[in-house]
Amino acid sequence: MSIAATIREKLMIALRPTRLDVINESHVHAGHRSSPGTGESHFRVLVMSPEFAGKSRVDRHRLVNDTLAAELKGRVHALAIQAYAPGEEIPTKEHEFIQPQSGGKGAFDSEPACLS
Repeated sequence: MSIAATIREKLMIALRPTRLDVINESHVHAGHRSSPGTGESHFRVLVMSPEFAGKSRVDRHRLVNDTLAAELKGRVHALAIQAYAPGEEIPTKEHEFIQPQSGGKGAFDSEPACLS
């Protein structure tokens, strides 16, 4: 299973998100000295979950980091987190950034999951 698929599965189980986008951004860091060159080291996630309701940004990030602790200790070098509770508006800048790219490296591992 790919790291992106593992991230998706673990977050789906732990946080029951209504929206989950997992983006592999490793291509942006290819060739950097600290990049392991695996093609699966740098990720961005947008998670909208009822588990975040009433929690601070720090607490939300802790939930995600705790869920992905094994990956963060291992093959994942960097993880950018955008965490929202249902009903919270995603800032336009972030919303635009998280949109799927037109194929190729850096595109969504799979289509964004919007669950009801």
